[in-house]
Amino acid sequence: MATVTLDHLRKEYDNGQIVAVDDVSLTVEDGEFVTVVGPSGCGKSTTLRMIAGLERPTDGRIYVGNDDVTGVHARKRDVAMVFQNYALYPHKTVEQNMAFGLRMSTDLSKDERRETVRETAEMMGIEDLLDQKPDELSGGQKQRVALGRAIVRDPDVFLFDEPLSNLDAKLRTTMRTEIQRLQNELGTTSVYVTHDQEEAMTMGDRIVILNGGELQQSGVPKEVYNDPANEFVGGFIGSPSMNFLTVTVEESGGTTRLVGEDGFEYGLTDERLRNAVRGREQVRLGIRPEDVRVAEPGLDAVETTVEVIEPVGSDNYLHLALGEDSIARVASDVEPDTGETIHVSFDPSDLHLFDASDGESLLYEAERSATPTV
Repeated sequence: MATVTLDHLRKEYDNGQIVAVDDVSLTVEDGEFVTVVGPSGCGKSTTLRMIAGLERPTDGRIYVGNDDVTGVHARKRDVAMVFQNYALYPHKTVEQNMAFGLRMSTDLSKDERRETVRETAEMMGIEDLLDQKPDELSGGQKQRVALGRAIVRDPDVFLFDEPLSNLDAKLRTTMRTEIQRLQNELGTTSVYVTHDQEEAMTMGDRIVILNGGELQQSGVPKEVYNDPANEFVGGFIGSPSMNFLTVTVEESGGTTRLVGEDGFEYGLTDERLRNAVRGREQVRLGIRPEDVRVAEPGLDAVETTVEVIEPVGSDNYLHLALGEDSIARVASDVEPDTGETIHVSFDPSDLHLFDASDGESLLYEAERSATPTV
């Protein structure tokens, strides 16, 4: 096992016309399971391939433990990678596929390789598949073989490149649990790339969000969810996505109100929120759908219209005539009619405030600056 350190990593294509990864610095601690998530083209797979040695950085350094591996060939790095498309040799049996890496990178004898493969196959529950070929296996079985091939090498680092995206929803959930169990058992440093934010949130000790090749935020999943560093993170993490409204800050007679389109008006009584917007003309207000409550008319209740109702089992999604397709996630027994006028309210502690120009969180930065530097 080893720590993985990325030091100002950058990757360009077409003579700098395309920047896939832009100045990413990150440390994955020994034994840590880090998930990397972001939209298509954000640079997450390119970053993983640079750690593996399949891509050469344009700038920056990569360290595994204390070793600078930036210029080291992929075969000589003590890392094992699991791919989205399994990458199994179709003409080889499961046993031969799993033993291939051992044959290429170790001096184990044939009998020793066979014993190591069989022990790993038992761990993965595929010991009865060793004589079969990939075309005879289901998608889940192929993925178990791919995982086993990585585990059998006992590497310092596991790298996962969207390994579950080709599986159906139920099997993805099963394999997600299996990968977590194996990582806990083996304690190997792991970097797991996915486009699925739910997968990233549930699997990782820490979650890293990329966008446009840049690192947006890194932290414990719950912290990232509750305190996003910017509007992109707030909107990307969470389902349904965070609601956003552009509001004008109106201060008069010691009171502060946020005023937006469609009759939105909300008074700020929380001193932390008032300090965050003080001196600003406009801000972006964020509120998660599950934090929007249907309420009785009152001082801090906002009047709106229900445009669409989506029943989703235990919840109903109410699409409201507020800002950019705002949604309230409510219990299934809350069933207003389409077109009905209702009132909604929010707890001040659930509100997020972002700069109207660059999208940076006003609360995140305020709390960071208020924390003493050690």
